[in-house]
Amino acid sequence: MNSKGKTEIATLAGGCFWCLEAVFKQVKGVITVIPGYTGGKTINTTYEQVSTGKSGHAEAVQITFDPDVISYPEILDIFFSIHDPTTLNRQGADEGTQYRSAIFYHNEQQATYANTFILHLNREKIWEKGIVTQIVEFEKFYPAEEYHRDYFARHPEQGYCQAVISPKLSKFRKEWASSLKKQP
Repeated sequence: MNSKGKTEIATLAGGCFWCLEAVFKQVKGVITVIPGYTGGKTINTTYEQVSTGKSGHAEAVQITFDPDVISYPEILDIFFSIHDPTTLNRQGADEGTQYRSAIFYHNEQQATYANTFILHLNREKIWEKGIVTQIVEFEKFYPAEEYHRDYFARHPEQGYCQAVISPKLSKFRKEWASSLKKQP
């Protein structure tokens, strides 16, 4: 938290929330990262409901950050570097609307940043295909069940963690070394 006690929130969906949580927990200026569900119609949704793809929710993370240390555009820069925003309702082997790429903005400034950022990335042709990331007004976030929190930290030996999250984290650490929190 900065000297004024001011924090901001970013809510992002880009595939499995375990991956996003593992990355953003390592970023300087990030205070908390909570995996959960957003963007659907089911009230008090659960993992079992979301995993069917019928609830309308996406697996997402809610990031509380200190804007004096890391800006919202920097959060977006990291977000777009750690997932494929060109695949509709899919990240790697994870498929379904619950794995869509989406930015759930909390205010008009975040919406403007997100739209501008995507326009820039499409103009730069970073990816061969166009970006399909949704930009949606934030409505409600449901924290994931306790067993999903800190999943990678608690289960680094698990198959998905080894095959998907570990390589993603290694790549992230190399590309974003200057943005990492100091390790104890």
